[in-house]
Amino acid sequence: MSEQGGGLPHLWVEGYADDRRFERRGGPDPKVREVERRAHGRARRQELDNAIAAQLEARGELDESTIEELRAIGVVLVLEGADAAFPLKVDSLERMSGHRSSEARRPWWRLLSVTAATDTSPEKAMVWVSDEYRAHFLKRFEEYLNKDTPKGDATHRELIANIGRIRAAVLEDLWQSDGDPATRGVHWWEVWLARGNEPLRIARAYVEGSPLRMAGRVLEFVDRTVIWVEGRWDDLRGMPFSRVPVTEIRRPELADTVEDLSVEERAELADDLAARIVAAGPDAPAVCNIDSGVRRSSVLLDASLAPADVHSIVDRAATDVRNHGTAMASLALLGPLDPLLLGTAQVALGHRLEAVKILPDPDADDHPAEAFGLVTADAVSQPEAVAPNRSRVFCMPITAKPDRLGEPSLWSASVDALAAGVGIAASDEGIGILGPPDPGASRLFVISAGNVPENDFLPNYRDATDNAVVEDPAQAYNALTVGAFTELVGVPDDPSFDGWAPLGAHGDVSPHSRTSLGFSHRSWPVKPDICMEGGNVLHDGAGSYDPRHPLVSLRAADAAGDRVITSANATSAATAQAARLAALAQVKYPAYWPEIVRGLLTHAAEWTPIMRGELDAVSGKQDKLRLLRRYGWGVPREDALLNSSHTAVTMVTQDEFVPFTGDKYNLRTFRLHEMPWPADVLRSLEGAEVTMRVTLSYFIEPTASRRGWRRRYSYASHGLRFELKNQFETTEMFVSRVNREAQDEEDEAPRPASGNDRWLIGPNQRNSGSLHQDIWEGTGDALAECGVIAVHAIGGWWKYNRRADRQDLPVRYALIVSLKTRETDVDLWTPVATELGLPIEQMIPAS
Repeated sequence: MSEQGGGLPHLWVEGYADDRRFERRGGPDPKVREVERRAHGRARRQELDNAIAAQLEARGELDESTIEELRAIGVVLVLEGADAAFPLKVDSLERMSGHRSSEARRPWWRLLSVTAATDTSPEKAMVWVSDEYRAHFLKRFEEYLNKDTPKGDATHRELIANIGRIRAAVLEDLWQSDGDPATRGVHWWEVWLARGNEPLRIARAYVEGSPLRMAGRVLEFVDRTVIWVEGRWDDLRGMPFSRVPVTEIRRPELADTVEDLSVEERAELADDLAARIVAAGPDAPAVCNIDSGVRRSSVLLDASLAPADVHSIVDRAATDVRNHGTAMASLALLGPLDPLLLGTAQVALGHRLEAVKILPDPDADDHPAEAFGLVTADAVSQPEAVAPNRSRVFCMPITAKPDRLGEPSLWSASVDALAAGVGIAASDEGIGILGPPDPGASRLFVISAGNVPENDFLPNYRDATDNAVVEDPAQAYNALTVGAFTELVGVPDDPSFDGWAPLGAHGDVSPHSRTSLGFSHRSWPVKPDICMEGGNVLHDGAGSYDPRHPLVSLRAADAAGDRVITSANATSAATAQAARLAALAQVKYPAYWPEIVRGLLTHAAEWTPIMRGELDAVSGKQDKLRLLRRYGWGVPREDALLNSSHTAVTMVTQDEFVPFTGDKYNLRTFRLHEMPWPADVLRSLEGAEVTMRVTLSYFIEPTASRRGWRRRYSYASHGLRFELKNQFETTEMFVSRVNREAQDEEDEAPRPASGNDRWLIGPNQRNSGSLHQDIWEGTGDALAECGVIAVHAIGGWWKYNRRADRQDLPVRYALIVSLKTRETDVDLWTPVATELGLPIEQMIPAS
């Protein structure tokens, strides 16, 4: 028995074989056709002479316009079989000169290709015969007629008896793909050459003197070199009569992605995947896709999207004419399809889909810009009316051009109100607020940052993304805003893209994605919050761009048919994937508030190496904040979102308190969290590095009027802040500091540093919006004494407008704290779980 986890050797099998002698079978060789020697030999010899003459004639016509080095030094012949039961002796159709030096050896004749017999055509072998050694080839046919072997058979009988016809080769004989070549229009052709540098040089020279164009890409095999040329079929006609050692011509079979497969093959993959999908039950959490409708009958969606869960506020059909909502729905349900389509495993789903058609068809009247907030409220209400108790994530991969960069709008304010559980209605001043927030009706919105217009792509793609500001309503405080990054940096095999390259670097911001670097005021929220894969853009370096090539896009369901696969990209695709992650978190942790799920997605995000390199290259916290406005907090990975580990423990708290009292809204209280801290383990780490991440997520109530949107405290109902006790403070000292600093911020006084150098961006930078996050990096022994976190409030329009109906309202929030170390032999998770008194069965992961 091998040790668990050890490698297993190959099996050496011994003692199961002994020697046997070959016994020659008697009688004639059944693989050689019986023919009348004289008649057959003379007929084949005459055909051979005619074929050579035809070749030389064709060469002579071509030689008049061909440079000397391209003139043929041989003829190309086609040997056709007579009967499929008697194959051609192809091993006799390859012979080299007898020189000892490989450099001096030259081919006498060379087998170029063999085409198998079909129901309508015999087996064919195409042979190149050198002019220099043509007489030797002819001699074989003479010897067949006039010379016997010692056994009395005709010499070369195995070769010549099975030949049914010999003729001169034409271009069509080189064609090796199914069907006929396309004889009209310009196409790419895959040309196979005899191996070697000389054939490649000759082929290039031939192309340069013809209307053809050759791709720079070359594929080398052991005995063949493959090139790609573009042109008309007739442009290739002279190639068999030139010196170019072409052996085959094929239709380029390029399969960079699933989309390069045939329609039938893609449909088969879709059917196979559909058969492996196990849909979640009717009461499972859902992603509600607010978009252009959906093709519910798609085989990949139908089991997860009930007819009652398809809605429309623009027409009755809810069909996806724009071919956008269906793709986004499939990404929100299944993620990118490539690994699933090519896999074999069962796909068990924990969440479902809902769809609301909010975008009219292209030929219909669009909503006026000022109406989108109320349209969104209508869209939200429909699925909630059908399934009021279902947990859901609202996915909005749609945006519009903003009025003012970064400032709230009627649409973004509506999203903020709906997220906070506030009812809205039309109003002369913007939107009308219908009562105070209802935390029990809070909603999670996942919204795309918006895309860089295709006409604005630049070779320095970061300039384009940095100059393109996130679109409406992505600036909403309470929404999770998703930008795009990319790891898709492949170059297509298609020779049309020879010399092209991906615009975005691996792990960098996608060329499609917008940022918040251009926000008019730094107090507006940092957007995007996170990034997901949004695809890349190909460019030729001379101003041409391809933003939709399948190789740099994601696979998704298509609205054009029930089994059709398409490509999706940009921040819409990124948003749909983020919504899927949010739904997975709801499935695993059904008691979590929407505020927690939003916070977890940023908390689980990590910067890619190129992003982290940018952040580490700048020292100022303001400079780091600027980079956050490009990348957000990075890319959340599914495992980190859903799971802790022994070396990376995440603690989640959901809480509420009443921060203000009286008609003056004086600060009344704050919350002090003495965390279940693994202090002993942290002390044992001494100087080893530990990373702590703190995320504070809550929803604000927006003001109803546009008038106050340009003042710092006039849009949000309130704000929250978190503070960490430092290493050398007692709890009493920490409480005093929080009291002092909270009052200073209320008075808008500058705040002193309080161990801020250990924070990545610090409290002066992290406090915009309604989601605050920062990363503390230091040693274990320094962090061991820091397990106390305070959460306090600052006034917003509730305080400054003196709203009596907002007095003494509780505010709720999610506080997420994680500790992580690279020391693999350390357990941070178990002491926290023990302190919390978790049952032992919850402390041992299921096998």
